[in-house]
Amino acid sequence: MPDAQGLLKVACPNCLTANRVPATRLDEAPHCGKCGTPLLDGVPVALDEDRFDRFVSRTDMPVLVDFWAEWCGPCRMMAPAFAQAATELRSRVRLAKVDTEASPGLAARFGVRSIPTLVLLRDAREADRISGAMSAADITRWALRPA
Repeated sequence: MPDAQGLLKVACPNCLTANRVPATRLDEAPHCGKCGTPLLDGVPVALDEDRFDRFVSRTDMPVLVDFWAEWCGPCRMMAPAFAQAATELRSRVRLAKVDTEASPGLAARFGVRSIPTLVLLRDAREADRISGAMSAADITRWALRPA
């Protein structure tokens, strides 16, 4: 939710700086004020245990996390759909990927028992989750459902 001035915090996917962006200008390809990286480039952000909490806590937008693993066939099958959904949702929902093999602590913290599992975070708290491979249209529709 935007603050009283209509600004949203948006975490930089590169340096994790919290940038204040006017909610009305999210579609205008804002860049990080510190490092110049595009903030909303429509590419899922790779997060690990070191970066996860800083990224999630520094953005006011919902964050949709794909818990996946390289060896998982359905995860690999869904990867292009997740990337397409990231492009479609770029100014409304931040999409992130967590490799459960590289970040088992995050998988355990969120109680991920099967993959792929999508977890939707609002205000840095879990709002919803769903498991299983989905199409880009289904991911987009699910992520945009009213809270």
